[in-house]
Amino acid sequence: VDVFTRRDSYELPEIVDWMNSVRIIHVPAGPPIYVRKEDLLPYMEEFTKYVLGFCGGDSHQSTRQSYDLIHANFWMSAMVAAEIKQRCGIPFIVTFHALGRVRRFYQREADEFPDERFAIEDRIVAEADQIIAECPQDQEDLLRLYHTDAGKIRIIPCGFDPAEFWQIDKTSARVTLGLPDEPLLLQLGRLVPRKGIDTVIRGFGRLVTQHNITARLLIVGGESEEPDPRLTPEIGRLSAIADAEGVAERVTFVGQKRRELLKYYYSAADIFLTTPLYEPFGITPLEAMACGTPVIGSNVGGVKFTVKDGETGYLVPPNDPDAIALTIAYLYQNPESRDRLSRQAIQRANQLFTWQQITSDVAALYETVISQKIGIMVGQGNKGSLGSPLCGDEGRRGRGESSSILSLSPPPLVSPSSSSPFTLIDQSFDAAIEAYKRSRLVLAPAIVQAAQVIFSCLSAGGKVLVCGNGGSAADAQHFAAELVGRFRCLNRVGMPVLALTADTAFLTAWANDVGFEYVFSRQVETFASPGDLLLGISTSGRSRNVIEAFKTARAQKINCVALLGGDGGELLGLADVALVVPASDTQRIQEVQLFVLHLLCELIEQFGANSVPAVSNGVVGNGKEYSLLKSDN
Repeated sequence: VDVFTRRDSYELPEIVDWMNSVRIIHVPAGPPIYVRKEDLLPYMEEFTKYVLGFCGGDSHQSTRQSYDLIHANFWMSAMVAAEIKQRCGIPFIVTFHALGRVRRFYQREADEFPDERFAIEDRIVAEADQIIAECPQDQEDLLRLYHTDAGKIRIIPCGFDPAEFWQIDKTSARVTLGLPDEPLLLQLGRLVPRKGIDTVIRGFGRLVTQHNITARLLIVGGESEEPDPRLTPEIGRLSAIADAEGVAERVTFVGQKRRELLKYYYSAADIFLTTPLYEPFGITPLEAMACGTPVIGSNVGGVKFTVKDGETGYLVPPNDPDAIALTIAYLYQNPESRDRLSRQAIQRANQLFTWQQITSDVAALYETVISQKIGIMVGQGNKGSLGSPLCGDEGRRGRGESSSILSLSPPPLVSPSSSSPFTLIDQSFDAAIEAYKRSRLVLAPAIVQAAQVIFSCLSAGGKVLVCGNGGSAADAQHFAAELVGRFRCLNRVGMPVLALTADTAFLTAWANDVGFEYVFSRQVETFASPGDLLLGISTSGRSRNVIEAFKTARAQKINCVALLGGDGGELLGLADVALVVPASDTQRIQEVQLFVLHLLCELIEQFGANSVPAVSNGVVGNGKEYSLLKSDN
């Protein structure tokens, strides 16, 4: 992967070997100093000429590279990609991040990009092989304002790194930042008018004056570490608004903060506020959710995609201070709702928006475009995707050779491949550790809830039925064996847990005579009684026989616990308690599921050790309460 970005400092070398198989190329286009993005268009011709040199020109014979794909970020980079495709036949994908017509509609005269942007974006939309929309609103804007071919659009959002953003104990976060223990609201991001921070301040003013809630509003951001209206003029404007609202003493500007500190600010806050007039995606609400902070956000763009209204926060109309104040007041008056939103925010962020999941989707799109290109080249006798002359060695690459990607802008996080077994081992350990870390953040409350539900069933004299397929079948039998026998606790009675995967005579007979999809539902129908519980294990949530078993259990009023992966599939909606491993790789899901089963065993035994012994020891199906510990030991 080569990442081409404009050289904006005299100190930057031309080529940096950033990591294995990834280089950063600093392109000499315009003066090597900071230039506002609004003023960069005149330098794109020079940028294009330089990149073409890497694609087969004479000026870089030693570094000439044949590329299979270009991923352009932002419209000017996409213009370069379109020129290269025209000359070299290299397909390109574009992520706009913001669309010119949308920006002009909301910012009007404040939009300083040249009008040429609109025609350039029209060309890019027509010539791009695929377009990544960051949210459904982005997709809708592309269709409505640019008449984009719907088949070329893929929705792939931005993401966050769970190793960078996670929930920190609120008290500890506040102590770290030197913040007092008081109701605390947070706004964090760029300090520009379109972010709607003035609306946040006005809403905060109404919260204090109309709802009598004394809180503090922290505003993090700006052009300097210390808040300075000279360097960040928006601070002066916002300060005047706070003064006019009578809350100047309760609004604190803290300046720009290092990235490693942001998780402490998110975690220290009770509520995160983000009310832009429009937002192509918006990464800060996602980071706040990852840190367990409920979000009140504008019902616009990417915000209404990341924030699930009523589940991870609340959406309010843009430019509506009264709605902001009312919603904040509700959450302070109902702390249990705030806690619920916090838990669900962590879960949603880790299930849908981690970089590992996002980059897997991007990599899959890369493969699709490259495969399409190879098919066209084979059909045209290696003449290139547009029938134009191929640059460099393009056209020599066959299906068996590795792909090379050119990125115009920040790099997609695609792990380089390697044939080394040690590299495979390292990558597998890293992936497993990452899966465990995400699962720890997402699953802890659900694990406790599932253990409590199973323990309550057993302690009331009920039994647990367990089912799954393949590796999940083995896990079902392992879980049953640990509880019928023992896990850690030596002095307890056996627990009535039955694996529905163990009777091979029945399984094969019923599968042959009736259908494999009913091998578990028939046993639930036969063995389950009121007060029992069904535990289903599936990496996808789409196993037909487990789904049928859950339907039968629900019809018989049997509680259902599901241990799942991915998006949870159909089983997610059938479960009373669902534990969804936040991973898409089946191997990683199975590893975490086995670990979760061990945790359930240990928690159930722990609950039994802490419970008051009942009158009788347990007998399967006696319908009485019983102790999970032997009373004579």
